Amino acid sequence: MERNFKRTFIPTLATLVLFPLFLYLGYWQLQRAEEKRALQAEYDRRAHDAPMSIGSRPQSAEALRFYKVIAKGYYETDYQVLLDNRVHQGRAGYHVITPLHIEGGNMRVLVNRGWVPLGQDRKQLPVFETPQGQQVVTGVATVPMEKVFMLAEPEPIRDDWQPVWQHMDMKRYSQAVPFPVQPVVILLDPASPAGGFTREWSRLDAGIAVHQGYAFQWFALAAALLAIYFILSRRKAK
Repeated sequence: MERNFKRTFIPTLATLVLFPLFLYLGYWQLQRAEEKRALQAEYDRRAHDAPMSIGSRPQSAEALRFYKVIAKGYYETDYQVLLDNRVHQGRAGYHVITPLHIEGGNMRVLVNRGWVPLGQDRKQLPVFETPQGQQVVTGVATVPMEKVFMLAEPEPIRDDWQPVWQHMDMKRYSQAVPFPVQPVVILLDPASPAGGFTREWSRLDAGIAVHQGYAFQWFALAAALLAIYFILSRRKAK
């Protein structure tokens, strides 16, 4: 009798604990998706507002994020970054991130000028032109993700500039360069003549689908747990 009691009590207790927990986590993810949906609506609204000017004074990332922006200045290639492992139509390449020296001060803002293909091999970087003279840069201000999965920590930047990066780390970049940098990266508008390359930017996404996917997984686990419990209970009853 004691053994039969354990065989029925432990699965029942586990189901009573885990089933509501899985449901709670699923509904929590749905709530997060609703929050992100409101955020997405705000981002879409910003994309249709009049362009904001980026000047030589420091500005906050949230005040610029996902807004159309405009900046005037001069490209500088000494501290340019090539973001590796960027794929376009099945071809590997780089995103070219070039600092723009904003007129009226020492401030720079980074401009993603688009995608370029690999050179002959990874030891030989691609060759491309950077326009001289004053540029009027227009595009959308984005904030690179702070936390990304990496197999190893990036090597510290020494005296020689390392142009190839795996991820655009704004904190690391700001600490490595001898000038102040605005906390955003401008995705150069596809129609801009300011020295761009392939620029087929996807819609800026707040991540609604991610939370919906997590919610589905939690609800599926709850349904699977309930189904397993009833199947085992019927077998024990027989």
